[in-house]
Amino acid sequence: MIKFIFKNVFRLIKSILFLILFIITLLVFPYIGTTFYKFPEPVKFSGEKIYNPYAEMDSESWYKANFQIQSYAWKGLTDGRKNTNEVIDSLYTYLEYDVIATSDYMKINQFANDRDSYLSVYEHGYGIFKNHQICIGASKVNWKDFFFYQTLHHKQNILNHLSNYSNLVFVAHPKFRGGYSPEDFRYLSNYTGIEVLNGYRISLEYWDAALSSGHYATILSDDDAHDVSNPDELGHYCTFINTAVFNRENLIESLKMGNSFGAEIYRELGDSYEIKKEKLKQIATLNKVEVNGDTLLVEVDQLATEIRFVGQEGKLLATTLNDSIAKYVILAEDTYVRTEIFFPNGNNFYLNPVVRDNGSSLNMPKITQINFVNTWLFRMGAFIIFALLMITLFYTAKWVIK
Repeated sequence: MIKFIFKNVFRLIKSILFLILFIITLLVFPYIGTTFYKFPEPVKFSGEKIYNPYAEMDSESWYKANFQIQSYAWKGLTDGRKNTNEVIDSLYTYLEYDVIATSDYMKINQFANDRDSYLSVYEHGYGIFKNHQICIGASKVNWKDFFFYQTLHHKQNILNHLSNYSNLVFVAHPKFRGGYSPEDFRYLSNYTGIEVLNGYRISLEYWDAALSSGHYATILSDDDAHDVSNPDELGHYCTFINTAVFNRENLIESLKMGNSFGAEIYRELGDSYEIKKEKLKQIATLNKVEVNGDTLLVEVDQLATEIRFVGQEGKLLATTLNDSIAKYVILAEDTYVRTEIFFPNGNNFYLNPVVRDNGSSLNMPKITQINFVNTWLFRMGAFIIFALLMITLFYTAKWVIK
């Protein structure tokens, strides 16, 4: 009897070991196709002209949006299992959001796809370090990812793949779990912007790293809610989009060009949805962002306690206190200037920057070139290692069967 029990326990252990080895093999497999790139050295924005993303702005055409909230998906395996599409839609509608996009993990949510404001969105990524991206205007889900540690090359490879199937790609919550570093954004390209404001992390230093390196990354601001039964998770962050025509194409174009801004809406923990709605009604309106010659003018319709102008490497350039209008004279050494606006009620606005450009098109970093030598040397070595792993798996399978 003891011998029988021991034999079956041993067989169970062998089966578990085989299963673990099999799963590791599947997760390691994508690394064989690693691509190495030649990253050019960062180049700051330059030029005699100033690009102003708000040049066509209409102060009466602001729309409030959220692009990060998860619903019940994948049979409840992913976080967001408590949220139904109907409840998500009703709560954000109650809070007077105009664009309500549900970003399920690796799945495009089709709820309310008959609306003019519907945008196909999903959150990409299943690696352990939360290297996630928000894909907006996605035609399909791209399943490629690297489960374990990702180098700069892996991150660039994913962005390249995602941009083939989505109108816009935003790097999600880069500060969360160390998925990205500010240094990454000095070299990464082929993405639209960064989710700077998120319910889990605020990543201003990552944004400034990208802008300081000549990448015009626009801001996204989202709740990233996973449990709508908790009012603390909703109505805290949002993205305001300016467009004369409220439809899918124009919303995407405004986000791409930067005719939008991120907002942090003050709330105290425990605020009810009724209180949140009243606070959301008190949000100021961005009236003007103009560049006249070398002078940047920003105007809101409420008194601001502080209006900050921020430049290269996140340096504070100037501050205006207790006013609704602020001006900054752009100096020759200023490569970009972004604006932060703080209000007495605790709300904060983070505007996309005005940047130097050559007057014909916005300076953008070149898409990185593939380093073919390093790529194929690595792939050949990785293939040999993987082949050895497969041989091990084969003999382990025979051992388990015995």
